[in-house]
Order: sequence, then structure tokens, then C-alpha cells
Amino acid sequence: MKTIHSLLTLALIMLLGSSALAEETAAPFRHFVSFQFKEGTSDEKKAELVKAFLQLKQEIDVIVDLEWGATDNIEPLNDGFTHSFLVTFKDKAGLATYLPHPAHEAFVVKIKPHLEKVYVFDYTAGK
Repeated sequence: MKTIHSLLTLALIMLLGSSALAEETAAPFRHFVSFQFKEGTSDEKKAELVKAFLQLKQEIDVIVDLEWGATDNIEPLNDGFTHSFLVTFKDKAGLATYLPHPAHEAFVVKIKPHLEKVYVFDYTAGK
């Protein structure tokens, strides 16, 4: 009887663990980035850098989706950040592949001289 109880307990633990794992891996992982450009950065340079960021979707296969926008704030609460990007990965492992990817690293080198500040917020999407 004790063996059956132990087996049932083990089966329940495995079932609950795999269920939690399935929920964790089912949710997409988001990488939100906002840029505050240095004063004097031209609109042409900003457009060039946006285009370069968007090109990362073609170069890094773990990116599921990539969207962006420039501020349309009605409230003055953007703290000088003018451009934001939302990069979606299948899971958190995608971000671990993306960050050291040569295309991403080359983009960082390209944009860094033009940035005053960067804000990054990563999260697992919830509903």
C-alpha cells in the first residue's frame, strides 16, 4: 500500500511539474527596449538606426515578431525616450540566443554613440 501511495505521489508531482513547465514554455517572451537619443541626433540618423534594428528580424531566426513606434505621448511621461521596440521570442531561451548574436552585437556598436539612455524590460507574456 505504501508503494502505491508513493507511486501515486510521484505521478502527481510529475504531472504538476510538466503542466507548469508547459505553461511556462507556452507563453512568449518579450524584450522591450526604448531609446533616448543624444541631443543633435538627426532624424535621418534615427531613421537609419530604426531600419537597422528592424533588419535584425531577418538576421536572427529566434525573433518571432518585432514591432516599433516613435512617441505619440499625450502625457509628458516618456522621460525623453522617443523610440520603442518590442521583440518577441518563443521563450526566454530566444533572448539568450539573441543578445550575443553577432548581428545584435553589431547593431549595439552602431547605435551606442547616438544614445543618451536605454531602457530595457524583459518579461514572459501573461494574459
